[in-house]
Amino acid sequence: MKASRSIVNSRREKVLEIVRGNGDVTVNHLAEQFQVSPLTIRRDLQYLEDHKLLERFYGGARNSRQAGEGSEENSRLLCREKIARYAASLVEDRDTIFINTSSTALAMVKYITSKHVTIITNNGNIINEKNPSQATVVLLGGELRYKKGAMVGDFAMNNLTQVTAKKSFVGCGGICPDIGMTTELLNEVNINQMMFERVIKASYILADYSKFGKRNSFVSCPPELIANIITDKDAPGQLLKEFRDRGTWIHQVD
Repeated sequence: MKASRSIVNSRREKVLEIVRGNGDVTVNHLAEQFQVSPLTIRRDLQYLEDHKLLERFYGGARNSRQAGEGSEENSRLLCREKIARYAASLVEDRDTIFINTSSTALAMVKYITSKHVTIITNNGNIINEKNPSQATVVLLGGELRYKKGAMVGDFAMNNLTQVTAKKSFVGCGGICPDIGMTTELLNEVNINQMMFERVIKASYILADYSKFGKRNSFVSCPPELIANIITDKDAPGQLLKEFRDRGTWIHQVD
């Protein structure tokens, strides 16, 4: 039976971690460790090489020079994927959810396995995202900002006032215990705020370690209204403690 996309993505993340941690690694060693065929591992390595995350050689792979130079960015990307996968696990059958223009929130879509899910979003890039669960997608419409794929303006806001969701998953530009969730994009602030307000059950902020302590110009959610944060193991402990002291629930993925 063909492996699900979430299983494949999870295995590839672990393969990448092994290559980074061990230097040269052989196909046979990886195939034995993951209990899959050498052909499956070769496909994984080809995918990772195509994304410039490692370098293949005959019979194995190693950490590429480009990956080494961009190790910090690769680390952030890996954290964001893990956050997205965890967030997707919180989506239940028949949930209606909000997703904003965050790339981390958008990455959730390919990990959702629940049935009959409805996604309401102002992220135009969702049309290019894999949707294995065949979730129903509702675009808010409005003025399209091509560089980011964001749908903004009065039209998007008016449509958002007509709907509610059980859960919201909102990425951010920065997050601090004293001022809350922030962004540099003024035209997205009102939409982000409404995605917190028009939720029946739970709202979640998705923030990798690089977002903590970062202050942007506009506040989308004050700290007293932040109920849940999904982050990674490298998020700064002191800032997480300050959020916990305020009553925020921290979901920290490994």
